[in-house]
Amino acid sequence: MLGEYRIEGRGAAEIAASVERAVGAGELAPGQPLPPMRELAVRLGVNPNTVAAAYRTLRERGVIETAGRRGSRVRSKPATTGREELRVEVPEGGRDLASGNPDPALLPRLAPALAGAAKEGDQRPVRYGDDPVDADLVRLARAELDADGVPEGPLTVTSGSLDAIERVLSVHLRPGDAVAVEDPGWGSVLDLVPALGLRTLPVGVDDDGPRPEDLRQALESGARALIVTDRAQNPTGASVTATRARALRAVLRDHPGTLLIEDDHGHGIVDVPLHPLAGVTHHWALVRSASKAYGPDLRVAVLAGDPLTVDRVRGRQRLGPGWVSLLLQRAVARLWQEHAVDRAAVARSYGSRRDALLDALADRGVLGHGRTGMNVWIPVRDETGAVARLLQRGWAVAPGARFRLNSPPAIRITVSALTEQDIGPLAEAVAAAVRPSPGRVYG
Repeated sequence: MLGEYRIEGRGAAEIAASVERAVGAGELAPGQPLPPMRELAVRLGVNPNTVAAAYRTLRERGVIETAGRRGSRVRSKPATTGREELRVEVPEGGRDLASGNPDPALLPRLAPALAGAAKEGDQRPVRYGDDPVDADLVRLARAELDADGVPEGPLTVTSGSLDAIERVLSVHLRPGDAVAVEDPGWGSVLDLVPALGLRTLPVGVDDDGPRPEDLRQALESGARALIVTDRAQNPTGASVTATRARALRAVLRDHPGTLLIEDDHGHGIVDVPLHPLAGVTHHWALVRSASKAYGPDLRVAVLAGDPLTVDRVRGRQRLGPGWVSLLLQRAVARLWQEHAVDRAAVARSYGSRRDALLDALADRGVLGHGRTGMNVWIPVRDETGAVARLLQRGWAVAPGARFRLNSPPAIRITVSALTEQDIGPLAEAVAAAVRPSPGRVYG
């Protein structure tokens, strides 16, 4: 209770830090009200403006929210804790279908590529002021982006997809701005947006991607940016079709000032074409990460965008890490150029596991989704109960709460660890855990 925790501090930064520590430690619970600013100012012996500044900082960091006369309270999903707190611990002997990792057997060996990149680095050591982007990586990426219909524009490199999304949002938006996000969608994005002091406006998703009518409503409600997953959407496996892309572009044409961010992390592991939205709005960015195809530890993603967006990202990057290691960039370029990943085979492997599980579930009267990528999304009536019952049977799956705002309960199963022999027992366990199955897949 709030009465058991005393907010402390004399300055705004100290007061904000005191609240943030309490939220992170669970001493201030989600939804718990904070003292009115004047009341807390009297208690601490400080000016009310000092408390107001502290609360403003906490709002911008996504820790608290303010509801007019109802005052301020801890957010239901405070950025200090995030959705990772909903991660399921895999018991000894259990199977991890929750973490979302790719199949190690489908990842290439990194040692030869890193050794070759290091040897090249010995011949061409990187110095301050050098071009922060590897020329071979740019050439390979640009050729494939051209083939996929992504508009011309400069490229840069970031430390993965989330790093790119954070930088693009930060260089264009201000705290308090609203961002249209997929619901259900990638939990890290749903945490990142409020952590930047931005507001989330949910956009419903079906098999073909974001729903145009939901997007229009979000934009008309004031969303200044949109984040879309083009393929292998996490957690549903949705993929934007050509028809859906046309409908989404039509909505965006009516709102050309929208900042568009497209996440194509499925590049290299899917067998459906890309239907980009880029170029419809004034400012856009499309990011392709190496994590799913080549390995999560390769923190490399290629970012394409309009000149202003890419220039701003590069400028902000120079003030932080400076650049993404050229050693890693060269290693990814080698893997790419040498076809170290058989993309068609990888897509078939994940697809056969998804399809087998979905078919087995359907045979047992359970609806599921998984059109592309590594995940299957299964609506349930009792999310917590379903996760717990599966855990008792030795299957660790991800609770849908990690990926939802307003959409109905569900669980996510990552198929990358499954064998052919697993499909039947897993489907039987899921059917027993989720019955009765809801009659709809999305909200």
